[in-house]
Amino acid sequence: MFKIEIILNPFKKLASDTVIYGMSSIVGRFLNWWLMPLYVSLFAPDIYGIVTNLYSYVAFFMVFLTYGMETGFFRFASKNADSEKVYSTSLVSLVFTSLVFIILVLFLKSNLANAINYPNHSEYILWLAIILGIDAITAIPFARLRLNNRPIKFAFIKLVNIGFNIAFNLFFLLLCPKLAENNPDSFITIFYSKEIGVGYVFISNLLASFITLLMLFPDIVKISFRFELRLLRKILSYSFPILIVGLAGIINQHIDKILIPFLIPEDQNPMQQLGIYGAGVKIAVLMNMFIQAFRYAFEPFFFSQSEGKNDKKIHADIMKYFIIFGLLIFLGMVLYIDVIKLIIPNTEYHEGFSIVPVILLANLFFGIYFALSMWYKLTDMTRYGAYIAIFGAIITISLNVILIPVFGYKGSAFTVLICFFTMALISYFLGQKYYPIPYNVKRIAFYFLITAVIFIVSTITSAQPAITKYLSHTFLILIFLISIIMLEKRELKPLFKINKKK
Repeated sequence: MFKIEIILNPFKKLASDTVIYGMSSIVGRFLNWWLMPLYVSLFAPDIYGIVTNLYSYVAFFMVFLTYGMETGFFRFASKNADSEKVYSTSLVSLVFTSLVFIILVLFLKSNLANAINYPNHSEYILWLAIILGIDAITAIPFARLRLNNRPIKFAFIKLVNIGFNIAFNLFFLLLCPKLAENNPDSFITIFYSKEIGVGYVFISNLLASFITLLMLFPDIVKISFRFELRLLRKILSYSFPILIVGLAGIINQHIDKILIPFLIPEDQNPMQQLGIYGAGVKIAVLMNMFIQAFRYAFEPFFFSQSEGKNDKKIHADIMKYFIIFGLLIFLGMVLYIDVIKLIIPNTEYHEGFSIVPVILLANLFFGIYFALSMWYKLTDMTRYGAYIAIFGAIITISLNVILIPVFGYKGSAFTVLICFFTMALISYFLGQKYYPIPYNVKRIAFYFLITAVIFIVSTITSAQPAITKYLSHTFLILIFLISIIMLEKRELKPLFKINKKK
């Protein structure tokens, strides 16, 4: 009698973790993504521009408040016999700095609101500061779940957070207005006010973040708290370049949404353009979801695999397959972009679809850059990550200042693409010098070429009737898939190797 045993290998381990983490990233973000059609159906572009603008500030300050501690925690906890001490020291540090931040914002909220052109809504600033503080505190407990290979609990808590955020949005933005309109004396009016309007987007997020904190609270308090200043200094020394990388990365991803209101003249409706641009960026979320799920699994996976004999070959192969899936997502979205338009009935936002291919490609190069960046993390040469990120930030700021006043938000889209492509290119050449990895550059370049040809051909057929267009676009996708199968079949077979045992 034979027993069939599937031989697991590092690819399957990474794929398995990516799928589970993807439950919180891909499924969760996909569910969260549906808030965007809700927002654009309820709010005019200039109002939705407020959401886009303020969450860009949130992303920026989140990097400040976590100051690279997640990656530092991974590095020191994975090579330190007393990982609990690393966890406790990192957590205490983040709790202290987060509380200080919230208190400062409480006293300075009016000044901050005036500085970013929200003089009548300082409450937005305080709500977002509390969200930031809670999310920073929970960053290390989430990182610990990843390090301890507990992706199911990680995914569950993330999904609960997103579920509550969606529920609160639906409650405040859809249900409460109807109840208040039909019954002005309803108890709903005790905690609901129509004047708050878009502010309920931030209130919903705040409530969801607080629920997440409660769910992680047992993981926070059940350990013995130990704080070692010398250990913290080591972690901070390692993490500081990661902070610079993070800040530069946020500049590359979000500074355009902060600069647009300042660089576009008032007579050209900067907040309206920002709202349209924000919606266009959100359309490209599928690529972001894929990259985020990959990142969650990729970093701890390679820290644990870095001592293996075949880790460089594994790295090269994973990069290739990552790019293949990324290009497939790109083609799937741009070839069926008209279908996506159907879920956004507000035609004021449709002009923003023109930037979706550019943003998708930019996000793919960001994912490539992240995968390439492992060379300086594994060799403890994180300063090079800072150099690359700073150079990218200089490109981003410079091109945004030049292009936004001339081309509006479209200038921002092309700036992001140029930035991430340049950063990936620089990281590749430096990586090959200090930590050479045998990437199959010719094969990868060929896949990009196939994608470019298919995209160009699809633009020619886009004027055809719907049935003809979608049949031809489906045929083009099949050509891409067949090309992959024909070229990769020899390398894909070992992934599904079966051993027979008596």
